[in-house]
Amino acid sequence: MARHAVTLVPGDGVGPEICDATVRVLEATGVQFDWDVHQAGEAAIKDFGTPLPEPVLASIRKNKVALKGPITTPVGSGFRSVNVALRQELDLYALVRPVKAYKGARNLRDDLDFVIVRENTEDIYAGIEFEQGTSDVKHLIEEISGLTKKNIRLDSGLSIKPVSISGSERIVQFAFDYARKNKRRKVTAVHKANIMKHTDGLFLAVARRVAESNKDIEFEDRIVDNMCMQLVLRPREYDVLCCLNLYGDIISDLGAGMIGGLGLAPGANIGSNSAVFEATHGSAPKYAGLNKVNPIAVMLSGVLMLRHLEEVAAADALETAIADVIALGKSVTYDLKEMRDDPTAVGTSQVADAIVAQLKAGA
Repeated sequence: MARHAVTLVPGDGVGPEICDATVRVLEATGVQFDWDVHQAGEAAIKDFGTPLPEPVLASIRKNKVALKGPITTPVGSGFRSVNVALRQELDLYALVRPVKAYKGARNLRDDLDFVIVRENTEDIYAGIEFEQGTSDVKHLIEEISGLTKKNIRLDSGLSIKPVSISGSERIVQFAFDYARKNKRRKVTAVHKANIMKHTDGLFLAVARRVAESNKDIEFEDRIVDNMCMQLVLRPREYDVLCCLNLYGDIISDLGAGMIGGLGLAPGANIGSNSAVFEATHGSAPKYAGLNKVNPIAVMLSGVLMLRHLEEVAAADALETAIADVIALGKSVTYDLKEMRDDPTAVGTSQVADAIVAQLKAGA
């Protein structure tokens, strides 16, 4: 059996404990791993002076696969999101977030099974921002106002939204390739091209052109606000949603809410040369060390990692074990109980114990 070298970034807040639980269930599948552990985020600043040290990037470039815990991003100040920086440094241009209803979870409906493919490097999240009151922003306001003949308030901050032909081509093609590989039937491009004609309009035009070369997979498009309504009313009509960065982020949380919360929402950041697997949720620092938080989102991200490593049997076995534990409803954390104050809720490590037991029972 092959061994897999994988970079492990535990993160901060609840990250270390949910990553520890995930490592245990991944190893219980029988797949062998060589974990290369590195710190990022607040813990790394003390030792390296930066939240994303070069050794982390070097390890991921070498191993090509990483499992990552959540990392705290200060709101409005402090260092930039490590998650965003990691995606941009490694050009992890595709973020895959499955939305799947598991029996026993607090699903809004039981027929949910679609996948969000989110462009990860462009759009308003590219990090091209200009702070209100600076000389740079004043200069830009003058230039843009002169070019567009539209008034921008002088006390504004600015964010730039780049959307390129090349960036759009590769994310749309990725969505078609993902659909084909995973036996999905349709790709839906999600946009706001009716308003933002030169960015979202460009994305839509490119998506339609790429679709012409992938006619074995059905293609359509939806305006993002309508898409949100459609997912609530008629989710079975949708399969793979190909989204620009911001819309993909918002729809991911909508999808997570539909399947019982962020504790069941996995993610995979994939580029041409490497892939980083992580949960959708944040670091929840107030719960750090309390053995309370649901580890299943990171475990399901581990399932995606196993599939990426072509350990398909192990991935199927782990997903089945996770689904069985959720369906039984006994060894689950508070967020998966009908009442959040249910005294029978278990802790993070006990969820791992139950999943390991299911894996052994199914072996």
